[in-house]
Amino acid sequence: MAKRREENEIEFSRIVAFSDGVFAIAITLLVLTLGVPDGTTDSTLGHALLDERQDFFAYAISFAVIGRFWLVHHRFFGDVTGFDGRLIVLNLFYLGWIVLIPFSTQILGDYGGAEAAVVLYALNMVAVILSGVLLFADARRAGLSRTSAEQSKAGERSALMIAGIFLLSILVAFLDPEVATYVWLGLFFIPVAGRVVNRTHP
Repeated sequence: MAKRREENEIEFSRIVAFSDGVFAIAITLLVLTLGVPDGTTDSTLGHALLDERQDFFAYAISFAVIGRFWLVHHRFFGDVTGFDGRLIVLNLFYLGWIVLIPFSTQILGDYGGAEAAVVLYALNMVAVILSGVLLFADARRAGLSRTSAEQSKAGERSALMIAGIFLLSILVAFLDPEVATYVWLGLFFIPVAGRVVNRTHP
């Protein structure tokens, strides 16, 4: 049986607080992927930082993506009117992919030129997106969310466009892994593309 949010505010708040904590830890752990080699001197620091550009790129992309995921997740729970065991399990499944992002980010930073590193990172992101779509859709199907059908469809279209970019990068990675990472810059155009698509597909 679903529990109403107003009647179980403490339990609901614990779910949200736990989720926010996972996001906070994941986004903080990203900074641990940055660093310079031991023995770097004042004269070689500039070159050392330049050599770490792949790590900084991976950090920037991951920070922006996790921040976006948190914002969407935050808005989702703002519209949640109740919860049940299924929602809790799906939320944990979603968070399980979120906490994997620092690891895939580190692999990408250390082995950015490797096909496997790009594929791992992209698959991690696709898993987060699809599990999020499943979480949000199931909550709406169960009547546990105030999100309208129009808003839900618009959100799904935006999520699938983002997933499409990561899937495209996997195909590009088989040709050139380094070029594949630049495909992700298309993420910054998703808000504009989303508005255009939503206007043409009411």
